[in-house]
Amino acid sequence: MISETPTPPYYAVIFTSVRTEGDHGYAEMADRMVELARGQDGFLGIESAREELGISVSYWRDLESIRKWRDHAEHAVARGKGRTEWYKCFKTRIAKVERDYGSEI
Repeated sequence: MISETPTPPYYAVIFTSVRTEGDHGYAEMADRMVELARGQDGFLGIESAREELGISVSYWRDLESIRKWRDHAEHAVARGKGRTEWYKCFKTRIAKVERDYGSEI
């Protein structure tokens, strides 16, 4: 589903990754992180797709909201497991959204 975001500007955190073999608790933790993020002040939505390359884009009101999410204790645990167990490689990018538009059929 496409996230309903406010009128720009807002921020996008783009996380791309290639997973290791096996789940190793990944699915449960991923669901928990989305649940937890939804409760964070400044969270606007998330879109995610996974094939060989996983891409998750979360939307945030401002850079301070992103920083607070990065520093959240449970999120820090998940990031650590990502580095050691779940990802062969990953990249995080933070971008300011200055314009958005779309269409519905």
